Amino acid sequence: MKTLSMKSLVGALMLLSTPAFATSITDFEAAVTAAKSSTSPGGTTIVRSEIRNALNVFLYNTGSPTGVDSAERAHLTTRLNDTLFQQSLTGTAAKYYADFYELNDATTPASQWGLSPVAQTPASLYGATGPLASSSTIREGVIPSSQNVVANQFILGEAFGNAFGPQVSIFEPITVKELLALLSGRTVAGTPTVDEVEGALAYITQISRNSNRLYYTGWSCRGCGAPGYTAGYVIAAVSTDRRFVRMVNVMTASD
Repeated sequence: MKTLSMKSLVGALMLLSTPAFATSITDFEAAVTAAKSSTSPGGTTIVRSEIRNALNVFLYNTGSPTGVDSAERAHLTTRLNDTLFQQSLTGTAAKYYADFYELNDATTPASQWGLSPVAQTPASLYGATGPLASSSTIREGVIPSSQNVVANQFILGEAFGNAFGPQVSIFEPITVKELLALLSGRTVAGTPTVDEVEGALAYITQISRNSNRLYYTGWSCRGCGAPGYTAGYVIAAVSTDRRFVRMVNVMTASD
């Protein structure tokens, strides 16, 4: 009878003990290693698009939107305090990492607050009429200091769902440049005008001010406030103290 060598036996045991799928932390580190390759887009330096792709494994590690858990958060904290790692990031990549880290604090706090409709129309707030204004719905609100919570991934998702109905995907940090491109895209009512895009940009960034706490995500729904299928995106602007939230919801498709 043929017997297994010790080497083969050890190999078999290792296969049995190895998870069927790599963990999100393993995937993140693999993405970081690839980003540091001399042949990567940023060379041996990690650029914003590379760290964004690496961090996204924590949000979509099962193929669908999830969220950062405690183990993943602990690893992110280790890397945040890793001087050599932080030095390998460009300035914009380090900013994205810091924004991602703050937003995804792995907590799901109980809160009692909500977003309320603003008094003025989007056209009035943007200072111009057009497809963007007619496709926008705006709500905002303050988290009472007595609740001892601040805006994070869970709070923003919960607030959107309660205010607008459909469930959103995961919020991600966005730059002002990316926000401008997003607002300039086609809406369900057509392509926005330059005036309303610039007005919307000023109105949204007014809240984030120096903190630049701007986040976005997409959504889609069937039978949410309109017949058939609807879809769009939402921008969340958060104040410096992370207690005031302004959300601009833009519909981009409807059948």
